[in-house]
Amino acid sequence: MKFNLENTISKMKKYLDIPSPAGYTDIAVMECKKDFEELGLSCKVTKKGGLIATLKGIDDEHQITISAHMDTLAAMVKEITPDGRLKYHKIGGGCFAAIEGENCHVITRKNGEIRGTVTFKYSSTHTYGQVKAASERTADNMLIRLDEKVFTKQDVLDLGIRVGDFVYMDTRFEYTESGYIKTRYVDNKAAVAIVLELARYFKENKIVPAHTTNFFISTYEEVGHGISKALPEKTNELVSIDVAPVGEGQTSNEYSVCITAKDKLTVYDSYLRFKLEDIAEEHGITYNVDVFNSYGSDSSQAALWGEDVRFANIGPGVDTSHHYERTHIEAIENTMCLLANYMQTK
Repeated sequence: MKFNLENTISKMKKYLDIPSPAGYTDIAVMECKKDFEELGLSCKVTKKGGLIATLKGIDDEHQITISAHMDTLAAMVKEITPDGRLKYHKIGGGCFAAIEGENCHVITRKNGEIRGTVTFKYSSTHTYGQVKAASERTADNMLIRLDEKVFTKQDVLDLGIRVGDFVYMDTRFEYTESGYIKTRYVDNKAAVAIVLELARYFKENKIVPAHTTNFFISTYEEVGHGISKALPEKTNELVSIDVAPVGEGQTSNEYSVCITAKDKLTVYDSYLRFKLEDIAEEHGITYNVDVFNSYGSDSSQAALWGEDVRFANIGPGVDTSHHYERTHIEAIENTMCLLANYMQTK
């Protein structure tokens, strides 16, 4: 099973370069639609802005759906301060300290993008001393400093910035010679790259999956309602791809594919989970099983929204998830191997 790993990384970088905070995903989704259609897959855009790309299989009545969410963490302008700084709300999870010092863009409705930096109000020890510099980062003391001559709220308004504008962070993407991928938003641009490479692999090698396979690109996973009620009606099994957090107390690592047994929302379906484990063992795929404390996925969200399907979640192990993230190409490859073999299982 030979995947084009360089193409996978290239696709990941492509979509990392297209901002897609939850709620602002249309541009990235329509680009993804083009990529799927170039491979010959039929596509449908859901009412909520998700994308379903379909690869016909031998069995069209008992379909499978594989999901990858396009939306990422980000921020949204909450307030413009009298001295021309921006306060913001987080979009999705993560802590305020995770983006301290990061460069960013504010996406205005009518005046393009404005460059800035996320700063801590008391970051200068020269000005505020060590005690204040060490204080907790909160919504009240984290600010966006604009790279424009602004001194008042009106100056900011004159730039076209308004409350409700999206803010996205620089990804700082790097693919090392040792195979590590370091970037913001591995979650979940890695999964988008994975499903596009799977589609390419099956089409170019003229492999027909055992079951018609729907690739679902969801757009609100980071805020709790990714797929919700939009699964293709013939779906029997749903497998979401998401990052597997690496850390103390976890079995996940940066080189394996992880199969989730439970997250904060629900226990996963044991039948489908064991099926995936059996496939991994049969084909010598490096995998682990993990239980997550503060985590949800398209699959667990879909179950809670009432979708009546078997559901599972898998993905590459990722270090410092919801921060400046890192994974290894081996974890990406193991994830693709598991999915490709799953797609060929009757």
